[in-house]
Amino acid sequence: MTSIILVNSQMGENIGAAARAMQNFGLNDLRLVSPRDGWPNERAIQMSAGAFDVMSPVKVFETFKESIADLHYVFATTARIRDMNKPVFTPNEAAAESQKRNDQNIGIVFGAERTGLLSDDLSLCQSIISVPTNPDFSSLNLGQSVLLMAYELSKVTTPPESASEQSFPASQSDVHHYLERLIQDLEDRHFFRDEGLKPTMIRNIQNIFTRADITDQELRTLQGTLSALRGNKKKP
Repeated sequence: MTSIILVNSQMGENIGAAARAMQNFGLNDLRLVSPRDGWPNERAIQMSAGAFDVMSPVKVFETFKESIADLHYVFATTARIRDMNKPVFTPNEAAAESQKRNDQNIGIVFGAERTGLLSDDLSLCQSIISVPTNPDFSSLNLGQSVLLMAYELSKVTTPPESASEQSFPASQSDVHHYLERLIQDLEDRHFFRDEGLKPTMIRNIQNIFTRADITDQELRTLQGTLSALRGNKKKP
């Protein structure tokens, strides 16, 4: 399953255009994170040309982290790569990578029209999609961006081999739970000595683990190491 996630969308018309683009190419799971004008939105419904009538009900979340909790791999769309060391794909490369993960729950995230995605949101994604537009005029409308990705996804149809149980990726909710435990342990042991640098350090830690594309088995091992370091596991 591929989900389209719109974060802090400002205009109902753009949500409707995104839904219409999704239905053009057979995508059905639209998720909204704190849309500015709330949901449902009459302008979005009008702009959708009936797309909402035939797709799955729109899911609305208060936070970005909640919106990706059940996903295994998340692409962030952004025009600015910034200083995050993450894999960067063009739209067609991202579609090919998504098809390799055909048995996983995939998310493609789009930020607010004016600001795009915030660094904290980007740090929770595994990779980045960057559209190679004209460098002198790179602005894309939200609906156009969703249409472009939906089209690229529709062109990739060859099913991959299923991943083994050991190599299947961990869900984002499980990764987030591990990160919360790790950060709390670091906090308890006074790792964050400079409060001013703490948000950046946490973001860097999140980047390390989201970039790693951790499998479910690997995450269970990491959870076990934390429990052992906490003293929860004793020798028999």
